[in-house]
Amino acid sequence: MPLRKPKDPNAPSFLDKQRAARPWLDHVVRAGKRYQESRADFFAAGTTYFSILAIFPLLMVAFSVLGFVLAADHHLLTELQNKVTDSAKGPMGHDIKNLMDQAIASRGTIGLIGLLGGAYAGLGWMANLRMALTSQWGEEPPKQSFLRTKLSDVGALLGLFVALAITIGLTALAGSNLTEQLVSALGLDGVWGMGVDIRIVSIVLSIGASWLMFTWVIAKLPRIPLPMRNAAKAGLLTAVAFEIFKYIGTFYLHAVLRGPAGAAFGPIIGIMVFAYFTTRIILFATAWACTDPKNRKFEPAPVPDPVVIAPRMVADPSPAAVLAPAGVGLLAGLGISRLLRGRGR
Repeated sequence: MPLRKPKDPNAPSFLDKQRAARPWLDHVVRAGKRYQESRADFFAAGTTYFSILAIFPLLMVAFSVLGFVLAADHHLLTELQNKVTDSAKGPMGHDIKNLMDQAIASRGTIGLIGLLGGAYAGLGWMANLRMALTSQWGEEPPKQSFLRTKLSDVGALLGLFVALAITIGLTALAGSNLTEQLVSALGLDGVWGMGVDIRIVSIVLSIGASWLMFTWVIAKLPRIPLPMRNAAKAGLLTAVAFEIFKYIGTFYLHAVLRGPAGAAFGPIIGIMVFAYFTTRIILFATAWACTDPKNRKFEPAPVPDPVVIAPRMVADPSPAAVLAPAGVGLLAGLGISRLLRGRGR
């Protein structure tokens, strides 16, 4: 039986061969490696924490706004209280009515506390997200002052709100109900296959709206300046993955909300899962943009290693080098001795 030739340890593996033959696969592997090295899952968990923390201040602000609306419209307040009393009769309805009165009376305090808490949670969320996105680029840029950093985070948070508002508006315009009304107004609702076409158009428009928002997030939220056009591919990747995730998440939440535990904690679980996986998708897309060869020039220059200055003394062990100082010392001693004798005489 012939002996098997030993395998060369330096030979390329199967994955290395596939990466060399397929540039897109090499890009995916490099992006995944960058994602893992930058501890992206750790940052995604921190962003999820601040997302959950921001829910309660936002609810307080919502209750405060509702309190101001009800306080200004006594007819609406009376109608709402009557419905509550009819739905929950007896002492429970009376307690709920008193709770509503207390909430309306302290609407200013609730709103102020909610705004302060929301500002703290929002700035923490934005700082964590920007740090997570910046970490994908490797070395962080020089740190700015505390005040300048917070002002930059406030501007980024406001910009994100504007981007979200535009995306939500475009998504609402792309909704199937509005599209169906437009098709019905044009008299095309009876055309065969129009329902499938409406669904496809809605998905495409939704992906397009998400594409614009995620491209802005990947390009502008990191503390590394990046042109929008250089983040377009990563933004499209994020939009498609986000649309798939929303489709899968719908079935997941439907399964979770069936049980009694899901009815109580389902919304919180849904928000946690949504925030965590959405952040992971954005971070991987950012790693994809960072490992794009055309974006290498935007990476910060690595900090050089510290220079260590160590004096070096080189000894010459030759006989001449050893005897020369001794001879000089002997001659100096003889000269001093003669000088002292001359003074003694």
